[in-house]
Amino acid sequence: MSLAVTLSRAQEGIAAPQVMVEVHLSGGLPSTSIVGLPEAAVREARDRVRVAIQNTAFEYPGRRVTVNLAPAELPKDGGRFDLPIALGILAASGQVPREKLDDCEFLGELALTGTLRSVSGVLPALLRARARGRRVVVPRENAAEAALVSDVDVRVADTLAEVCGWLRGAHELSMPVGIPSDGGADGGPDLADVRGQLQARRALEITAVGGHHLLLVGPPGTGKTMLAERLPGILPPLSESEALETCAVLSVAGQITDPKHWRRRPFRAPHHTASAVALVGGGSNPRPGEISLAHNGVLFLDELPEFSRHVLEVLREPMESGHIMISRAARQSTFPAQFQLVAAMNPCPCGHAGDPRCQCTPDQIQRYRARISGPLLDRIDLCVEVPPVPLADLGTPRGERDEDSATVRARVLKARRQSLMRAGRPNAEISTRELERDCALGPAERRWFESALERLGLSARAYHRVLRVARTIADLDGGAALLEREHLAEALQYRRF
Repeated sequence: MSLAVTLSRAQEGIAAPQVMVEVHLSGGLPSTSIVGLPEAAVREARDRVRVAIQNTAFEYPGRRVTVNLAPAELPKDGGRFDLPIALGILAASGQVPREKLDDCEFLGELALTGTLRSVSGVLPALLRARARGRRVVVPRENAAEAALVSDVDVRVADTLAEVCGWLRGAHELSMPVGIPSDGGADGGPDLADVRGQLQARRALEITAVGGHHLLLVGPPGTGKTMLAERLPGILPPLSESEALETCAVLSVAGQITDPKHWRRRPFRAPHHTASAVALVGGGSNPRPGEISLAHNGVLFLDELPEFSRHVLEVLREPMESGHIMISRAARQSTFPAQFQLVAAMNPCPCGHAGDPRCQCTPDQIQRYRARISGPLLDRIDLCVEVPPVPLADLGTPRGERDEDSATVRARVLKARRQSLMRAGRPNAEISTRELERDCALGPAERRWFESALERLGLSARAYHRVLRVARTIADLDGGAALLEREHLAEALQYRRF
């Protein structure tokens, strides 16, 4: 029988659909054809595979070779199918045993020498293979990424010859060795570096507890970027499932994950010249954008009004849904985008509104602030002013109020634990029905709150967001069952855009 089947996986968003590589040898003039909707890189595999097999001291069959990548309607791209195609040809020609291929999946690009090269999207493939209970063989260059997934039999190899020797039973392939993780303990910038800014530090702590979005407004050089960069350091560490999902997005994007710090929350800060595709993802072969690379972490947009208005508007749906769906004529991909937005802006074009140095006219200030649409601002939970810090305070030793990240993080973890025990998720993600249960108000507080909302002219979305922020403030205050007036008042003051 001159037919062999090997298993591999394609890359479709952060999914990894199963691909069966069917190889058939038949009579006729020697040729190799690959069918099953292959892209250019997959079609070129026939030349890479042929030379790699010959340079590995195997015989390339002098017959008609037909390779079918099933399912046929799924587009296949990249060099990830080189190794399974090569093994299928060798098994069909009787040079390696077919039965060893049944419960194993293979990923890897082949060099002309037979050396295995790394491929992207290994982590999603391993997660799907674990669910099916299969072994996986990957290039050694992907070993660090493969070691992140537990409870799956992963083998790493350097060459095609090593894989063939393993299938023949001549030797064992090694398993990836994991690097001890720091458990998410942050070694980045410390909040103790920020002097003063008590209100901004308070808002940052509320943001960390509830998973809310934050806007910092202030003149240049007041510490807006410093505050944003220190938010990951006070956030809770990623759980294993969250970390694997975050690393899966990085894997699909072809970015290397540091195994030692894989439990840390990502921090992405794209430049204000970034396009909409760079921010949310896209392309003919959809790839994740900055909002997906910031999944379970922080997306920092500095100089917010300098971004194109069209670019900012594409953030509106992902901020609500926590994912982004990219549709193209040939395919559709969905990427996770559960990020915390932290934005920073100046109060006017020159940055010194209210100061004698400011020469901006009211019309210029209005046009500058109007670059940010009302619907986008409505989705931001907290807006806080970051005033200039007196120069005399910069050279003084750290005070009692200039707490470090470890101290603030301990309070964040304690308050976040209450919301997780109550709803199983941060306060920013609780549903409207859960709001009715978890954000109960007394009769007097409800009357006062509704009166304040009418005076401020807030929308129904803002009403729910204010309640979520008030719930977070109450958790920081000890977790009272009923929201009190001071919790609501503090949450309302952060809606002053």
